[in-house]
Amino acid sequence: MNAPLIARILGVLLLLVGIAGFLPYVTAPMPFDAQVVTLDHVYRMLAYLFPVNAVHDGLHIIFGIWGLIAARTFAKAVTYCRAVTWVYAVLVVLGSIPITDTLFGVAPIYGYDVALHAFILLLAAYAGYGRGSLENPL
Repeated sequence: MNAPLIARILGVLLLLVGIAGFLPYVTAPMPFDAQVVTLDHVYRMLAYLFPVNAVHDGLHIIFGIWGLIAARTFAKAVTYCRAVTWVYAVLVVLGSIPITDTLFGVAPIYGYDVALHAFILLLAAYAGYGRGSLENPL
């Protein structure tokens, strides 16, 4: 798998997940003991696993569209995957620390989101820095 393919896959998945966060049919209300998020517009649980809100979903949509656009050329796909690697590395670290796991009240990035963001990080790192970043691998 090379960078354009991974950028396309990440783009489609992030776009779909971002849109799904706004749909009431795949989201459930937050439990009463959920962490406080000040921007609580559409603060719900996606598939009963992932806490999302409008900011969280908006960022997924932005990264999804960027991935689909970047997948057109190899160099842009590598750049996209490198950017995703670093952004999601920060999200994994911040989501693992209890005081910052809601991005200071802006977006929930705790719970299973940390594991999902770590998976996205590893996939993007492979495409941005590993063998997927080579245009003609041996």
